[in-house]
Amino acid sequence: MKTDIPHHARAPHFWEAVLSLVSLVLGISVSIVLYGLDPQVPMLLGVLVASLIALRCGFSWQNIQNGMVRGIANALPAMIILMIVGILIGVWILAGVVPTLIYYGLQILAPEIFLPAAVVICAITSLSTGTSWGTTGTIGVALMGIGAGLGFPLPLVAGAVLSGAYFGDKMSPLSDTTNLAPAMAGTDLFTHIKHMTYTTGVSITLTLVIEAVLSLRYSGDGGDLERIQTILTTLDDSFMINPVLLLPVLVVLVVSYRKMPAIPGIALGVIAGIVCAVGLQGANYDQIANVAFGGFSADTGVEDVDSLLSRGGLESMMYTISLIIVAMMFGGVMERTNQLKVIADRILAGAKSTGSLIVSTVLTCIGANLILCDQYMAIVMGARSYAEAYRERGLAPENLSRAVEDSATVTANLVPWNSGGAYQAATLGVATLAYLPFNFFCWLSPIVTIVFGMMGWTIWRIDPDEPEEQPSTVAAG
Repeated sequence: MKTDIPHHARAPHFWEAVLSLVSLVLGISVSIVLYGLDPQVPMLLGVLVASLIALRCGFSWQNIQNGMVRGIANALPAMIILMIVGILIGVWILAGVVPTLIYYGLQILAPEIFLPAAVVICAITSLSTGTSWGTTGTIGVALMGIGAGLGFPLPLVAGAVLSGAYFGDKMSPLSDTTNLAPAMAGTDLFTHIKHMTYTTGVSITLTLVIEAVLSLRYSGDGGDLERIQTILTTLDDSFMINPVLLLPVLVVLVVSYRKMPAIPGIALGVIAGIVCAVGLQGANYDQIANVAFGGFSADTGVEDVDSLLSRGGLESMMYTISLIIVAMMFGGVMERTNQLKVIADRILAGAKSTGSLIVSTVLTCIGANLILCDQYMAIVMGARSYAEAYRERGLAPENLSRAVEDSATVTANLVPWNSGGAYQAATLGVATLAYLPFNFFCWLSPIVTIVFGMMGWTIWRIDPDEPEEQPSTVAAG
């Protein structure tokens, strides 16, 4: 990854770059663990330290500010999606879409198979549409309600939903990350997907086995018939439950499959929900506008139902958006002033063998998710930083693209201040650190990739008869 340094500035020393990183991690850790504070203000400490280091290196304030602005600009599409998804959730609850999905799901999905079924349902949806965010914001929200009704702890359900959603996202040819990683590494899309099947196959198999065991374990503790029947009766009394209300979900899935961009695709889902709210639930303009902004507030008198359905709205996403803005300010400063490159170069210098090179790639991508707070930037950084090293060692670029996707794509949602982690926590209603231990696929993937790299399994070499492909200059976004 190359970043131009202004003539009046110097490259930061390694200790200076590490100091910026430590200030961020330490500030967040102390504030959250010891005091239970929100991370936004502590993260500003990291922004301050990174900016002071940049000034010390000779960067002007304008350079630093431009880095912040560019970092925030990179996350603007994600923030717009967040706002629209908040509106979508509120409107879909008012329209009866989410209650209908929960109503039918409680009748169809048995507790004994619920967790692996949730993984498979989300995997198929994400594979078909190419979007983990869209999957969790639609099908995932409904599965959270079904899981709660069946008596499963919500972090456990969120882990299953995210495992399936990120499997499909990572393996779908329609996914932006699945296209970006090979473009940055210098290989083609389907070679990249084929090469991922080895590690991803192991990760998803292990995930399904664990989920099956947990499903059997927890099905014995919850999901009593009386509780489920109470939820079903309350939903039936509070909303018109009708198969027609599945159409907004179908609209979102179809437009995603047809490669419509996320923002207009989700907006169409909102419009379809509004039509159903007016036509089937008798909602008026005032109700729709209030729910779109402030979310749906359920008052059925049944705590299970009220906790499931009191959510959504544009306002509910503002906390998450503020977190993303501050995080991207830090990432933008670190990238613009070359502090991130200094850390990556030091890691690369210690990678002598093929196994250690793959380990370095994985750790760099995870670190980029921690620092840059965005999976697209982590993919670009990981691929660009190591593409030349892989070529020099005769390693096919699909080894690099696989290592990048097995780490950058799937670990973004495990970092609370990353745009991925912030989005998923806000959408599913479960804190990032709460669902992290149960999001088996996403933390198993980098481990499996490291094992394959260290053991030399399915490591492809460059064919001397094939012309080398250079990394694409296509950027994220």
